[in-house]
Amino acid sequence: MTQPTISDVARAAGVSNATVSRALRGLGKVHPETRDRVFKAAAALDYIASPTAAGLASGRTGLVGIITPFIARWFFSAIMSSIEKTLRDHQHHILPIDLEMSPITRLSLTQGSLFKRVDGLIVINVEMQVAERDLVTRLGLPVVAVGYPFEDAPRIRIDDFAAVTLAAEHLIDLGHRSIAYLGKARSGADHKQTPSDRLAGFRDTLDRHGLSCPDEWVLDSDWSAFDAHGSALRLLSASEHPTAILAASDEMGLGALAAARELGLDVPGDLSIIGIDDHELAAVFGLTTVRQDVAAQGTAAASAMLAELGLLDESFGGDRIFPVELVSRRSTGAPASLG
Repeated sequence: MTQPTISDVARAAGVSNATVSRALRGLGKVHPETRDRVFKAAAALDYIASPTAAGLASGRTGLVGIITPFIARWFFSAIMSSIEKTLRDHQHHILPIDLEMSPITRLSLTQGSLFKRVDGLIVINVEMQVAERDLVTRLGLPVVAVGYPFEDAPRIRIDDFAAVTLAAEHLIDLGHRSIAYLGKARSGADHKQTPSDRLAGFRDTLDRHGLSCPDEWVLDSDWSAFDAHGSALRLLSASEHPTAILAASDEMGLGALAAARELGLDVPGDLSIIGIDDHELAAVFGLTTVRQDVAAQGTAAASAMLAELGLLDESFGGDRIFPVELVSRRSTGAPASLG
């Protein structure tokens, strides 16, 4: 069978060869409806353009770099999946760049990891180092920030302070007055904006209700279920422990839930636990949480990047703050003293 040509696609779409070339290479100055018609014609004919030729002609790689502190953690993998799906509709894909953050190590961005490899960067909850910011500026790469801000780039996020306030108010409304917090950022961690904002929301809510939390009940964590499990075991094994734990993420909440059950504590009879995120396992284990729409944030981040690249209207760009909502499940209830 003869391989279809660009002329075949042009005839099927009712446009010129040049328009087909611009549309398939992701260049601007092609009306969205025309671009869509070209894509459909190319798909119907099984036309495959040469990616090498297209890249050389357009100066684009068709890749968007995703800078993330972790790839394996649920939030980051979930939002990257949503970003990829949205970019894919516009012939772009993601190039994950995992900085492999830990309390003692962190990889750095280099010119070799970015130059002529990506068309733009989506930075997810990472505070860029001065040299890294200078590198991105020097390369002229468009940036979209998720969570932690980057210069004046479009920023996609939730209000972390408000999310924890909602969680803390839920526990207080149930009658809890002895509440521990799990999720303080460890010293030296680059992933600190979200932990800092959430801890601030917790402390502010307690202050407004005339409550306090002992320092030993504010537990630092690397935000993994494994680490949270160990911290919660130590907390709950003490002679005096709280009636509730507010975990700054569902993964930590699930770790605390496992620790409570390991110690024979009834949840929520002896201990209430609430998390934040609405992790896919939260419903399975009955974890009360404050839900954020991770998929919608990924779509918004990808759309903002496509707008930066001139592939979507400017209305898709700019800052977005997504709402959160309480999802009450069986891990929270009134403290035993209130029956």
